[in-house]
Amino acid sequence: MQSVRIVIILLIGITSQIFSQNTFEFLRVDMSPRAAALGGSFAASGDDADVIFYNPAGLKLLEEIPVSVSYLNHLLDINFASISISKKFNDFSTFGAAIKYANYGTFTKADDFGNRSGEYSANDIALIIGYAGEIDENFYYGANAKFIYSGIESYSSTAAAVDLGVYYVIPSEQLNFSFAIQNLGSQLSSYISTKENLPLDVNIGVAKKLSHLPLRLFIDFNRIQENSDGIVNRFKNFSIGGEFTLSKVFRLRAGYDNQKRKELKVGTFAGLAGFNIGLGVVIKEYIFNYAYSSMGQIGTLHRIGINTNL
Repeated sequence: MQSVRIVIILLIGITSQIFSQNTFEFLRVDMSPRAAALGGSFAASGDDADVIFYNPAGLKLLEEIPVSVSYLNHLLDINFASISISKKFNDFSTFGAAIKYANYGTFTKADDFGNRSGEYSANDIALIIGYAGEIDENFYYGANAKFIYSGIESYSSTAAAVDLGVYYVIPSEQLNFSFAIQNLGSQLSSYISTKENLPLDVNIGVAKKLSHLPLRLFIDFNRIQENSDGIVNRFKNFSIGGEFTLSKVFRLRAGYDNQKRKELKVGTFAGLAGFNIGLGVVIKEYIFNYAYSSMGQIGTLHRIGINTNL
């Protein structure tokens, strides 16, 4: 079992390098192809069930019973999947639920002498329940409760967290404002003796539909609690995106994530790291989404998903 302990430590290290901090960094991964194509600037979207992953207050803007299912083919045989759904119960309350799942593939189990004795897997999962209500006209609040599990072979780590958010909408200007605190919580149990923090994120988002163009613009400022060297530095972790409605059937999207570009730079070269493009195709009551994301020299990511209303 010593080899399993070594692999656990290595996986934590690899995950830290890929996602920049710790085991629970999978919570930061953009699951929605639409959100990813917009560079992750999705907190103020307010028209998609996947808003639960960014700001639960946005659930209050959703009608009917929207459902979103997404799949991400990541690097190194790592795969992610998610599903989100919400339901408006009355004029004051909307509930949502979501699951985010990550599978890191299978590994060969061996003893200290290299004798193989089977295989084992590693995976993460987050279970989310959300609620949104109304503070005042066009002013909404929301909260998520999260249970997070991470497992490698017979070892595991768990955590509990909440997301808190508010939304303000100016309908006449087709303008949304978002403020959210994500992953506020603590680890309940740890891998061996490795105690880790959750990836806390305080973010601000804005979405604006242009008056005379079929274009909606998005901008998010993430992790604004991290930089303390002046107010300007707190807003360097930003992402921007645009969604252009070409017709009733086709929607073209593009986005840029400044933080990912910095993290994925190899030496002085970043290539197209941080840049994303995507497409949405409306067929009857379904929206089929695709996103392409560049990670520079490391590789590329492909996401697919389906949105509909039940």
